[in-house]
Amino acid sequence: MQNKRLSQLLMLFAAFFMGGSAMVSAQMPPPEAFPDSRLEREVAISSPGHLVLFSPVREVNNEIRSASMARLPVKGVGQLYEVQGGANREEARDHYLRELQTRGAQVLFECTGRNCGRSNVWANQIFGQSSLYGRDNNQDYLVAGSVDENGKPWLTLVYTVTRANQRQYVWVEHLVAPQGTEVPGLGNESARIKGPIIVPWQGGITFRFEWSGADRRVINDWAGDESARVILTAYSELKEDESFEESVARAEEAAKSLAQVLAKSGISESQQTIITVGPAVVIPNPDRQGDRVEVMVITR
Repeated sequence: MQNKRLSQLLMLFAAFFMGGSAMVSAQMPPPEAFPDSRLEREVAISSPGHLVLFSPVREVNNEIRSASMARLPVKGVGQLYEVQGGANREEARDHYLRELQTRGAQVLFECTGRNCGRSNVWANQIFGQSSLYGRDNNQDYLVAGSVDENGKPWLTLVYTVTRANQRQYVWVEHLVAPQGTEVPGLGNESARIKGPIIVPWQGGITFRFEWSGADRRVINDWAGDESARVILTAYSELKEDESFEESVARAEEAAKSLAQVLAKSGISESQQTIITVGPAVVIPNPDRQGDRVEVMVITR
C-alpha cells in the first residue's frame, strides 16, 4: 500500500513540474496493480524512439528482429512487480487484461511461451530488466492500446515470466505518444471492436458460465449504445464419443443460453449475433481453449 501511495505521489509531482503531457498521464494512470504482488522497481520512460513489439521477437547477429515493431516517441512509466503468496503470473496477466478491457483498450498482439521468442531477449534487450530473464516456455506478453479524446495513443505492455528459481515477475509499461502517432494495428476502425471476453461454459441441457461480475459490467458498458452489436462466438472441444455435428450443437446451445442471460441484464437479443464455430477452429493461445463463448462488441 505504501509503495502504491508513493507511486501516485510521484506521478502528481511529475504532473506539476513537467506540464501538459504529465497531466494527461495523471488522468490515465497505469492499470491497478495485481493485488497479490509487490512493486520492486519503477522507472520513468521518456524516449523519442522507444521500442515496442507487435509480433514475436528474434535475435539475428545480435540485432532484434520482429515482423511488426515500432520505435515510438513516448512518455510513461515501467513497473516491475514480483508475484506474492500462492498467486501465479497467469492470474496476474488475467488481472491486467481485465483492467485494460474495462478501459476499452484493444489487444494489438499477445503471445505465450516459446511463441514469444527467447526470454533473454525480452528481459535484457527489450525491457532492460535482468530480473525478467526466465524460462522460454514460462512467459507471456501482450500489448494493448487505445486513443483518448485528445487523439493521443496510449499503450500498455504486460510481460510475465517464471524464473528458474520459481519466482514470478510482471513488467508493466504504460505509455502515451503524441497526437497523430501511428501505432501498428491501432486505428479508428479497429478501435470499434472491443474484446474478446472469454466465457468458459459447462453443461448440456442447462449451462454454467465462468465469468466475473467485472466481465458482465464491461460487456454491458460496451453495449450501452443501442446501435452496438454484441457478437457471441461459440467454441466447443470435440469429445472422443461425439460427432462434429454434436459438438457444434452443444456450442450453439451454450451461446443461446448466454444470449438469454445477457438479455436479462439489459442487452436485447436484437443486438446480439451468434456465430457457432464449435471445434472447427483451434486458436494457439492457452487462454482460448475448450468449451467457451468469446464475447465481442462492435460499436458504430
